[in-house]
Amino acid sequence: MITGIEDKADAAVQEARLGWLALTLTPGMGPTRCGRAVRKLGSAGRLFHASLTELEGVGMPAESAQFCFDGRARAAAVEEAARVEQQQACFLTPEDDAFPDRLMEIYDPPPVIWVRGDVRLLSRAGIAVVGTRQPSPYGAGMAEMLSRDLARRGMVILSGMARGVDSFAHKGALDAGGATVAVWGTGIDVIYPKENKKLAEQIVAQGGAIVSEFPLGTFPAPQNFPIRNRTLSGMSVGVLVVEGGEYSGTRITARCALDQGRDVYAVPGNATNKNAWGPNTLIKQGAKLTASWEDVWEDLPSQVRMELEAAAEAQAGRNESSGGGSASLFNEQPATPPMSEHERLVMQELRQDETLQLDELIERLELKMVSGEIFTALFELELSGRVKQMPGKQYLRCF
Repeated sequence: MITGIEDKADAAVQEARLGWLALTLTPGMGPTRCGRAVRKLGSAGRLFHASLTELEGVGMPAESAQFCFDGRARAAAVEEAARVEQQQACFLTPEDDAFPDRLMEIYDPPPVIWVRGDVRLLSRAGIAVVGTRQPSPYGAGMAEMLSRDLARRGMVILSGMARGVDSFAHKGALDAGGATVAVWGTGIDVIYPKENKKLAEQIVAQGGAIVSEFPLGTFPAPQNFPIRNRTLSGMSVGVLVVEGGEYSGTRITARCALDQGRDVYAVPGNATNKNAWGPNTLIKQGAKLTASWEDVWEDLPSQVRMELEAAAEAQAGRNESSGGGSASLFNEQPATPPMSEHERLVMQELRQDETLQLDELIERLELKMVSGEIFTALFELELSGRVKQMPGKQYLRCF
């Protein structure tokens, strides 16, 4: 008898999930209309049993109501669910425990999100890192450094996996062995840009996740990305802006964050760089000036900090019991090895905000070192994480 009751309950849950998916796939039904329809119907599962008059009565356009009433919506949902399973992915609705609570706080939460990877990350505290697709070496370095440092301390790094700042943010989190989530403006089976295919695979392989509110097969239409931006900010506890022009998607994301009551952080930039307009203007308007991970950390809500610290202590305890030592995630990085005299001389010539070409570096140091000694020093500095090589044999100081 109990088994029968449980089977009926499971069937009702699956019917409701299918109902949300069917609504999302129905032409003319955006997030607001979907949410309103379910509230008036009383359950998403009721969608498949309502009359045409009832469907039109909950605010559905005539064509949308007909699409649901004649069974096309259910057929589309069944087909989509099967395709999702083939992709070894899943979809989440507002009635699922794994659906992120923070996303439900925004004005128009997506009725369905598609996920590939670890869905548990969606409920953890995360910060969205956004910025221009054409960052300066300084912007790229700051995005990577801040993401790496925050990921080391348990924060999930969210970004859009676009070229530029987004990609550097994901890479910083991955380098730290931390968690990162990519929120796409395409279906989770449509990688955009294509050159980030390896990055997408690495995110999932290292325990991260790819999220989208668009069905499988959705191509990168321009109108999808502003929609994606409000989901990206909605899933986060705050948004960190690293370079962005006056008219850019970065500005849209920051505005969404403010509308959603999220904290906004901004990395100050060189006033002569057009991409510094975004963060510098946000700082003037009250965004938190951010130069290091501490600037974000000290401004987090106390509840979020407590959650992260508790998770770090639990992880430290597991490491200690397994013989991995008792170092906390909140301790600084292990001390880097001391520099040799040659390494020190090279470091003196490099900057964090501007790259230096190898030939120019050799020319500057020709009275103090031979080229072979410079090559060796650069190699050691890269290994210790003090220096980063950029395309074209350009070098950048990391700290």
